[in-house]
Amino acid sequence: MKMNREEALGYVRPALKNSRYEHTVRVTDKAVELAERFQVDVKKAELAAAFHDYAKYKPLELMERWIKSDRRLPKDLLDYHHELWHGPVGALMLEQEVGLMDAEVISAISCHTTGKKHMSNLDKVVFLADYIEPGRDFPGVDQVRKKAEDDLDEACALALKNTIIFLIGKERTVYPDTFHAYNDLI
Repeated sequence: MKMNREEALGYVRPALKNSRYEHTVRVTDKAVELAERFQVDVKKAELAAAFHDYAKYKPLELMERWIKSDRRLPKDLLDYHHELWHGPVGALMLEQEVGLMDAEVISAISCHTTGKKHMSNLDKVVFLADYIEPGRDFPGVDQVRKKAEDDLDEACALALKNTIIFLIGKERTVYPDTFHAYNDLI
């Protein structure tokens, strides 16, 4: 499947609220910047970033059915907050709906909220772009932005650490892949 930035964004546009679409454009821009900085395939980073939130507003019942029925999706996702579902479910939806078959792009979309052990540099670029895009404003994001100027792994580790601390502070569960990603980078 060959799809350029405009085609990918055009495909996701109807699936997103305006504010989420604007976020997606910023994530796409940031992913391209990071990919260039860290010698990652720019076209793959651009495509994964453009599609990363495709399933964000899909009905929860639909995403739950995907998780229950597709053997490639871990069933333990259902035990964690539904905000985590749109990455892995959306990646598989895009395979079916648009013929997105690039395993690296699928992986980057799938793990963009949680991270995972042994993340590729493309996974890291999309994960980090989503975390530090210019519209984000929360404690610690500027530190991660600064670190992203010169060290992809350290920036991702700091973003994961911040996420884990935030979730624990809110007494919320932390998906195991997030711990695995952090431990792998440390």
